[in-house]
Amino acid sequence: MGAYFDSFISEKVVAFPGDVSSENLGVKDSKFREEMFNEIQIILSSAATTKFDSRYDIALDVNTFGVLHVLSFAKKCSKLEMLVHVSTAYVSGERAGLIAEDLSSSLMDDIINNNFELREKKVFEEKLNEVKAQGASEEIITRTMKDLGIERAKLYGWPNTYVFTKAIGEIFLHHSKDNLPLVVVRPPAVSSTHKEPFPGSIQGLRTIDSIIVGYGKGKLKCLLANPMLVFDMVIDMVVNSIISAIVVNANQSSIHIYHVGSSFRNPIKFCDIQDIMFRYFTKFPWVTKDGKPIKVAKFRMLRTMASFRMYMQIRFMIPLQGLKFVNKASCRYFKDIYANYSRKLKLVMRMVELYKPYVLFKGIFEDTNSEELRRVTNESCIDAKEFNFDPRCIDWEDYIMNDHTPGLGKHVIVK
Repeated sequence: MGAYFDSFISEKVVAFPGDVSSENLGVKDSKFREEMFNEIQIILSSAATTKFDSRYDIALDVNTFGVLHVLSFAKKCSKLEMLVHVSTAYVSGERAGLIAEDLSSSLMDDIINNNFELREKKVFEEKLNEVKAQGASEEIITRTMKDLGIERAKLYGWPNTYVFTKAIGEIFLHHSKDNLPLVVVRPPAVSSTHKEPFPGSIQGLRTIDSIIVGYGKGKLKCLLANPMLVFDMVIDMVVNSIISAIVVNANQSSIHIYHVGSSFRNPIKFCDIQDIMFRYFTKFPWVTKDGKPIKVAKFRMLRTMASFRMYMQIRFMIPLQGLKFVNKASCRYFKDIYANYSRKLKLVMRMVELYKPYVLFKGIFEDTNSEELRRVTNESCIDAKEFNFDPRCIDWEDYIMNDHTPGLGKHVIVK
C-alpha cells in the first residue's frame, strides 16, 4: 500500500492497554468495554509468559488463569464468531512417538474436579508469604518462585513451568468453552521469517538461536542432543495457519486443534542442523572485535544427561587440579576461583535441565487436522496461496544458510 499504509492502519486499528491476568482483561472504561462486547467478532489470544522457568505465581496468572479471563470476556461478546488460542505443541509433555492433535491428559478430571485453581493459589501464596516473612530479597523471592514452578510442574508430569501452565490453560478452555467456537493452534519452536516482511526477519533470540550464536562465536564446544532426533521448528507460516483457521472454522461450535510444525512432513535432525551451521560459518565466518575471522569446528553432541554432566565437571574442574596452596593468601585466591567455577557449572546445568526436554524430545507432532485445513483452504479460498502453511515447502538448508543465520547476524547479534 506504500504511502497509504499508515492512514489505512489508523482507520482500522485501535490499540488499548489490557491485562489478561485481570477480570475483563483490565479494560476499566465501562463504555468502551460495552462497545467491545457488542462489536468484537474474533478474539486471538496469544498473550503468555514464555520463559521455561517463569515465576510460578506469574505463569499461573497469565498462562492459566489468564485463559479463563479471556474465555469469560469472549462469552460476553454477542457477535463472536471465533476464539483462537495460541498454545504450544509441547503441552504434550515428554511423550514419545506420534502425538495426535487432541487434548489427551490423564490428569484432566483431577484438575477440573479437585479445585486446581484454589489449591495452586494457596501453594504459591503460602510459599510467597514464607520467604517474605524471612526478609528475603527480591532476587531470592524470584528464584524461590521459579523453583516452585519447576517443582509443581514435575509433580503433575510436565518438565517446566511454561508448558505446564499452558497445558492447564488448555484443559480449562476445553472444559469451560460451552458452545463457543474455539480453535487451538499449537506451534513447536517458531523461527525467523521465510518471506514476509523479508527473509530472516527476527526480533531477539528464538529457539535454537542461542546454539547458533554460541557456535558462530566459537564458544560452543559441546551440546546435549541426540544427533539422530528430529527438532521440530517452523517459520512464519504459523500466522497464515491462524488466519486460515479463522476463515474455515468461524461460527462452528466444536473445538479444532492444529499442530503447525514440521516434524511429521518435513523433519530436520540435529545432525543436519549441525552440518548446515558448520558449512555456513566456514564459508561466512563471523569476526572478532579485532576483525579476525572466527574458526569453527563441529561440536560434540552428548546423548545423555549423565555424559553431559561428566563432560562439564571435567571441563570445569580440571583447571583446579594440582594447584598447591603456598600460603593463606593464595589459598583464599584459589578457593575464590573454585567457588566461581562451581557457580558457573551450576548455572550451565540449570540451563541444560530446562532445555533437555526439547533437545532429547522423541515425539513427532502429527498434523492431520492441519493437513485437512490446508486442503479445505486451497479448495475454497481464492487467495489460499498467499496464506501457505505447508511445511513441505521449506528447504531447510536454503532457509538456514540464506535466510535465518544471515538474519540473526544482521538484526540481532552484536558481534
